[in-house]
Amino acid sequence: MNIRHLTFRLLQVYAAVVRAGSISEAARRLHLTQPTVSQQLRRLAETVGEPLLESRQGRLVPTEAGGELYRASREVLGRFDDFEDYLASLRGGARGRCSIALVNTAQYVLPRLLGPYSRAFPEVDVTLHIGNRRQVLTRFERQDDDLYVFSHPPSLAHARAGRFLRNPLVAVAPRGHPLAERDRVAMSELLGERFLLREPGSATRMLFESWLQEQGLTLGATLQMASNEAIRVGVASGMGLAVLSEHVLPPEHPDLVILPVAGLPIESHWQFIVRRDRRLPHAALGLLRFAEGHLSECVEARFLCNEIPDLLAGLEMTDA
Repeated sequence: MNIRHLTFRLLQVYAAVVRAGSISEAARRLHLTQPTVSQQLRRLAETVGEPLLESRQGRLVPTEAGGELYRASREVLGRFDDFEDYLASLRGGARGRCSIALVNTAQYVLPRLLGPYSRAFPEVDVTLHIGNRRQVLTRFERQDDDLYVFSHPPSLAHARAGRFLRNPLVAVAPRGHPLAERDRVAMSELLGERFLLREPGSATRMLFESWLQEQGLTLGATLQMASNEAIRVGVASGMGLAVLSEHVLPPEHPDLVILPVAGLPIESHWQFIVRRDRRLPHAALGLLRFAEGHLSECVEARFLCNEIPDLLAGLEMTDA
């Protein structure tokens, strides 16, 4: 037998004839003419080199060789039926891989969305890469990931953006700070305090420094720290004040207080960023669609700012 002459269509026709027990019924089910089905069966028998069907009591049944071919056909065709189901699942975003790079502050919120998403789509392998803004920008330039989460995004010349969550920046002090009981505090009253800051290039620091510049203010003593968590602990320990994303604060923070500073919070937003020059995998599209429909279930309503539908619409127009 020359296996190169076998085709999926020949195997499909043969399996249909065996199941139907007649050429006419198989032709009807396949929407083919009887002569076409007969011709396909002759080609298959010639390729195999053995009789494949015989008539018994008015019904076509497989010969010994034909029975073995039928079992092999069902296995091969069944595997490709499984593959077709796999492709449908893949295209629907129900399986596959999705790599996300996010800035440090987003790690306090995004898992609230990824938890229910992973339960709904356990066949999707989601990988998270967490870093400061500079590190995530480097990954963006190298096109290392499918989705990026920024609060201060890169130039959108090569990207599309969709805001999905408010990220207010608030002034925090240790509980018991002399100004904590005030209804309103001027930022100028805090300039004599030491401020704990992230590294240069951090989105939170960039936004805070830009806001200070707009107010014509300059900080006095500062102390640079490597993470939001370290700053939060440092403030609670009395090392100084800080301006942090409100999401960095736990629901209950007995050691910290938000100061009612005039002009704060500084408004920023977390945004999903996708590159224009990179085709987005089905799994990443599926995650965005899930976020569009379920974000309100994962975060407080006051933080919602869901522009994901606009992002998806732009992506669909590009694909079209």
